[in-house]
Amino acid sequence: MRKILFVLVSLSLLTGAAFASGQGEGEQPLQVAATFGDLGNPFFYTMGQGVEDAAKAIDPNAEVTIVSSGYDLNTQTGQMDTFVSAGVDIIVINAADTAGIAPAVRRAKEAGIVVVAADVNADGGVDATVTSNNYGAGTQAGEYIVEQLGGQGNVVIVNGPPVSAVIDRVQGAKDVFAEYPGINILSENQNAGGNREGGLRVMSDLLTAFEEIDAVFAINDPTGIGADLAIRQAQRTGEMFIVGVDGAPDAVVALNDSESEFVATPSQDPYTMATRAVEVGYQVMQGNPPAEELILIPTSLITRDNVDSYEGWTSPE
Repeated sequence: MRKILFVLVSLSLLTGAAFASGQGEGEQPLQVAATFGDLGNPFFYTMGQGVEDAAKAIDPNAEVTIVSSGYDLNTQTGQMDTFVSAGVDIIVINAADTAGIAPAVRRAKEAGIVVVAADVNADGGVDATVTSNNYGAGTQAGEYIVEQLGGQGNVVIVNGPPVSAVIDRVQGAKDVFAEYPGINILSENQNAGGNREGGLRVMSDLLTAFEEIDAVFAINDPTGIGADLAIRQAQRTGEMFIVGVDGAPDAVVALNDSESEFVATPSQDPYTMATRAVEVGYQVMQGNPPAEELILIPTSLITRDNVDSYEGWTSPE
């Protein structure tokens, strides 16, 4: 079993002595490629910025390719094989399917490419995994929901793609709910796709199916924002509240909107997560694998009570 290391990474690492020299004179530029679930999601867009900035910090001439898989395994497999054909040095992968991507990861490793999983796990022998403590985020969300409900109420979980990050968040929340017999989970298996449109669609169906809902746990902020829109459209405001995960810019807007049902979100740091993934990958290239293969970055709960002091995702500026 992999050991777990909780870290809160300082971006100053990227400008430290380990990276000061970059690529040697006359060497080929560093080539870094990344495939993320959905670059239309600000979370993954920010991760893309982190990958590019980290690569350029190591080698100002670095060649960086960032693509979106659309959470489709076949698409991502093709992307991985393209990266292999291009002979990149480092691949940062946000797996569309943790188990399904394993053959593509193995092909990349056999070609001598460093592969680092980011945000979710990837089978196939990655060199390291850098992700938020998603189980912890789920427990933070679950504990907040239980506290607000006083241990009694009907909850729906608006689920998402079956990747490790989502699975861990849901399990964390469910483990908290299981400690309170008065919490009734009405629905937990509806996949909203991890986006706003899916959140709107699934939440609309849940509002039709259930007359009494007290709280909603959405697996990420775009899903939660979509669920909020569904509640407004159904004219059921004031009946329930929503907790997401991410700490996204849109979530901050919702938290500051008194008419929104969105009230809390365990915040991740996608920029730091991505820069750390590239940093680890480069160290592996230098023959310095990480002491721990699984690197977990803690989350912090953002609510309407503390949103004014929340600095948001680590700025790439």
